[in-house]
Amino acid sequence: MKRNIELDKGAVHSTVEMVNYAKNAIVNTTILNKTTGSITATALDIGSELKDETCAFDIYIQIIDGLATVTIDDKINMLKLGESIIIPAHAKHKIIAKEQFKMISTIIKSGYEL
Repeated sequence: MKRNIELDKGAVHSTVEMVNYAKNAIVNTTILNKTTGSITATALDIGSELKDETCAFDIYIQIIDGLATVTIDDKINMLKLGESIIIPAHAKHKIIAKEQFKMISTIIKSGYEL
């Protein structure tokens, strides 16, 4: 499930409430999407998985609820609430929900050739 939201600039927002869990699903809410990068809030239900993929840009992942397994080039990382990791550009990665969790992913494209 995907949705886009328009946030009031200069106003305070509850990041955790921007995206909600759905049974057996991955829910994405695009917070900001520009040619220079994007910010997305994602909720994964238990057992959900973002399969092996790569991205041409670094991805900054912040866990805002629950616990996530983030595998980068076969190295397994367990991230809990408040922790973050940078997935390097072109690294093979996957994200698994051993329990429900929410994350913010930020991609900044400046500094890379498009």
